[in-house]
Amino acid sequence: MSLRLALLATSLLIAVPALADEVNVYSHRQPELVQPLFDAFTSETGISVNVAFIGSGMVERLLAEGRRSPADLVMTVDIARLAQVVDAGVTQAVASPALEAAIPAEFRDPAGHWFGLTSRARIVYAARGRVADADVTTYEDLADPKWKGRICTRQGSNDYNVALVAAYLAHHGEAETRTWLEGLKANLARKPEGGDRDQVKAIWAGLCDISLGNTYYMGEMLADPEQKQWADAVRIVFPVFEGGGTHMNISGVAMTAAAPNHDAALKLMEFLASDEAQAIYAQTNHEFPVKQGVAPSELVASWGDFIPDDLGLIEVAKLRPAALKLIQEVNFDG
Repeated sequence: MSLRLALLATSLLIAVPALADEVNVYSHRQPELVQPLFDAFTSETGISVNVAFIGSGMVERLLAEGRRSPADLVMTVDIARLAQVVDAGVTQAVASPALEAAIPAEFRDPAGHWFGLTSRARIVYAARGRVADADVTTYEDLADPKWKGRICTRQGSNDYNVALVAAYLAHHGEAETRTWLEGLKANLARKPEGGDRDQVKAIWAGLCDISLGNTYYMGEMLADPEQKQWADAVRIVFPVFEGGGTHMNISGVAMTAAAPNHDAALKLMEFLASDEAQAIYAQTNHEFPVKQGVAPSELVASWGDFIPDDLGLIEVAKLRPAALKLIQEVNFDG
């Protein structure tokens, strides 16, 4: 959606009085990733869903609108962004037995301000033919000098990498995390740049041998005629923390403090945690369902089994400022 259309969508939400049979959503997620869910919800309930896709400035917009905000829900990715909207005071707690039964405790706020909808793993993309199965098994391995000049990554200050560093900090403390970041930086083949898919392209081009990335990008690349050759050049490796598991993050939803359509919005939240919606997520977004018993897509399942880290996402969110400070102090992106 163009910026003009996004702004138009937002202005329409503000201009039109709220109706009992609609829900207004501010979303960081791309239209193609969430529209199938909203279409299914509307078909089942008759409640329409109006979406304003907001790439940045969501918190600032909600603060400016205050109690006049037309938004009922916010949908975003990364625990840091969910924590940001909660910390800004623009959400409200939701009490729902259905949500609590469907979503494991580690994927929701204990106070009920946010709920995870899907999970994704922060994994390693490894060059086929150049990296053996046993070459990288832990995140700690990435600082080993054997990888000097062989690692590509997006900027350390990116939300996904900050969350990974925060998890590392929780496992190992400040001193070890600083040493690890310095070792990882020393192993980079180039200055951090681009997105996760750009790193896979760099592996395909022979610029590096491994990179950090989110699992679902593999599905997106395989579906793109140009990018499929990049994806075919790598395989997914699920590293773990020493003494822990594979780092996980989420996409999630929160109800705004204003929520003019509270009851309809709650129905949408509960639908998003249902078997039906979780299956749609799995097939459309190449992400892992958070609800137990809902299978991932056949493609996602083909990437193999792994042990998710049991570190609570609340802890990751709390350590994000300290993680970003360390990233800046070692001049990771410099």
